[in-house]
Amino acid sequence: MAAYGLYTHIASNKFRSMLLLGGLFALVYVLVYAGALVAEVLINSNETVAYYLRHAFSDLLKAAPFATIAAAVWVVIAYFFHQSMIDAVTGGHDVTRQEEPRLYNLLENLCISRGITMPKLKIMESPALNAFATGLNPRQYSVTVTTGLLNALNDKEIEAVLGHELTHIKNGDVQLMVVAVIIAGVVGFFGELFFRLFTNLSWNSGGSWSSGSSSSSRSSSSSSDSKNSGGGAVIVIIIAVVLIVVAWLMSQVVKLALSRSREYLADAGSVELTKDPDAMISALRKIENRGELPGATSAVMELCVDNPREGFADLFATHPSVQSRVDALVKFAGGHDPGPLPDPTEETDQPETEQPEAQDTPPPLSQGPWGDAAGPASPPPVPAPSPSGAPAANPMGPWGRH
Repeated sequence: MAAYGLYTHIASNKFRSMLLLGGLFALVYVLVYAGALVAEVLINSNETVAYYLRHAFSDLLKAAPFATIAAAVWVVIAYFFHQSMIDAVTGGHDVTRQEEPRLYNLLENLCISRGITMPKLKIMESPALNAFATGLNPRQYSVTVTTGLLNALNDKEIEAVLGHELTHIKNGDVQLMVVAVIIAGVVGFFGELFFRLFTNLSWNSGGSWSSGSSSSSRSSSSSSDSKNSGGGAVIVIIIAVVLIVVAWLMSQVVKLALSRSREYLADAGSVELTKDPDAMISALRKIENRGELPGATSAVMELCVDNPREGFADLFATHPSVQSRVDALVKFAGGHDPGPLPDPTEETDQPETEQPEAQDTPPPLSQGPWGDAAGPASPPPVPAPSPSGAPAANPMGPWGRH
């Protein structure tokens, strides 16, 4: 199941990355249009729906250059500083060969064996068992490993995890994930900004919208105008809210473009690098249900070897289950599955009364090697000295013939 460096997968990731970047600007324009609708209602709340839609579109055309520049600046900032942002969230820090010789040598050997550029190596102080790769170009690539993973896995299993992350880098999965994180960040920021604005709006009895900090309101000239204009303003505000909600949902649905097959391909690539499918299976079994990073955002968890978080009805899950990944390795790579390990929550929740009785003293032996255990212990017989003065050889010892 040679999946390492599949050209079709790499080309697909590059195409989807460019497509997602184009989608980012489209979502920004949708948010700007929703904001223009709200602004038009605040400026004049006595107009029809067609008036608001037409003037909001005119405002969008005027604001489009500024929105484009703002989105481009965000992309540039994320391009150069996304690793610093992730490190600030996770607490990861660079390590050298002198600080982590075991981990550094394992990663270096894998890179040398396939001529891969050595990524930066980072350590995250966390008892969780997980690892992830980040970066948008060879100078930015890095692999972060938790201290819990280092302590729980042996060298072969750690090497398998490192091979998994190197395959993500080689196949272009890391770039696609970072782009998805950028989109979610932009849309989430503007969406929250607009929703905060909506919380400060109030509908006056006179048929107009006003800010919560302002006590003044506008009244319509007649009851019919008030009825028509008020209805139009309400409809437009509802349209704006729907657009913002749709934009936010689209930013979340972006994760559906992150095909779950990338994890199967990364597992297969690790097996091709290490030639040890059992090590990858064993590593997955140890990581299973033990990879939750406290305080990490969902975007960071989507970068990890295993993401235990599940979305609504598993619809937005970016990782297949560990069981399905292990089954694929057993079927296509010829590995052996030792079975799932006990759930860590069950291990910690065992009552003290159910502790194994390993501390109880074993019953005395009725006949020990030195005689009857029930009676007083007698020393072993001492052989008589030989005529030459040296002790005679004892052909039979307490555990058998010497």
